[in-house]
Amino acid sequence: MAAIASAGTITRDKPSETSFWLRTRKWDLLFITFSVIVVPLPYLIYLAARDILHIDDDVARNVVNGFVAVAIGGPHMMSTFLRTGLDNAFSKRYPMLIRSSIIIPIIVIALAFLNLTLLLTVFFFWASIHVLHQVTYIVELYNHKESKYVRQSAVSMPARMIDYAIILTCLFPIAAYKISQGTFEIGTNDLGAAIPDFFEQPWFFVAMSAVFFVALAAYVIKTVREYREGTINWPKTAFIVITVIVAFFTPMLPNLDTAFQGLNTWHSFQYLAITFYIIKIRQEFGKLDQESPLVARFSRRSKDSRGLYMLSTLLLGGSLVIFLLVYFIAGIVSPGIDPNAHFDTAYYTAILSFLWIHYYHDHFLFTDFESLDEAYD
Repeated sequence: MAAIASAGTITRDKPSETSFWLRTRKWDLLFITFSVIVVPLPYLIYLAARDILHIDDDVARNVVNGFVAVAIGGPHMMSTFLRTGLDNAFSKRYPMLIRSSIIIPIIVIALAFLNLTLLLTVFFFWASIHVLHQVTYIVELYNHKESKYVRQSAVSMPARMIDYAIILTCLFPIAAYKISQGTFEIGTNDLGAAIPDFFEQPWFFVAMSAVFFVALAAYVIKTVREYREGTINWPKTAFIVITVIVAFFTPMLPNLDTAFQGLNTWHSFQYLAITFYIIKIRQEFGKLDQESPLVARFSRRSKDSRGLYMLSTLLLGGSLVIFLLVYFIAGIVSPGIDPNAHFDTAYYTAILSFLWIHYYHDHFLFTDFESLDEAYD
């Protein structure tokens, strides 16, 4: 967690407006690209607990889920509110966004008791889109810096569309195969039960694979051309290539629940780094105290971002309250409920109530490509 806490520090290394890196080569590689090394860790811990320590499979899975949620997934989820709900300027700019957010926990709690499988199916697809949306956002941050500060010329729309195509399709061929085979399961929940039979056919896998490989061919051609012309953006290209490779192969693992916790860890690591960096930029330029006094108070606790990480973690108390409440209610509503279903109902309700608000708010935050500009000017 020390690495995450230092993600927002901006006094040691000033970003250069003449390089392609969002900040510096060291920072980009550590927090954005090469932090991919965290992806296999949750699955390896799960395997070690199950096969070496001989812990029950479901217990090992839930322990890994819980640890990731508390250590990094939860703080990343709550850190969104440091820039939205706890930011007076954002609340005034998007009042209906803030007010309408209350609808999400109501939907989550209702689905948790009425149809947990449907809840998890919606969650999986929205989570997939959210993760890929963050990837496109980071790509656009690279494009924005390149066009405004490095080359003074816009990245072409066809190049952008090809980047988007490869990013937005890389996760789905293997997932489509499992759906077509009726083996699409998250933990003890068969998500195929909530997916129309129309998609549980070989054509779905063939179609998704064809779209992906067409996008891949276009991306390879584009990248080779950029390399030959000397216009390739290496930081962006490395980030896209590594992301596509990891996202394509992750769904091959048999335990998708824990497999996607690896992607979630990498995604959360990137998110915390960028979020804390943006907040520290605002603090340095004197906007934080006026617009986000509570966030400013925690941000001043240390030169790095430990205070921001602490505040994000403290906000997880809301999820804990919902978990305990739903766990208690589920035991009353369904006295003979299966232990795994009992835990899953409370866990996913507590997490998804805030996670979906986080997704909702990020659809707005991920359109702010100028959020790093003050550090360059």
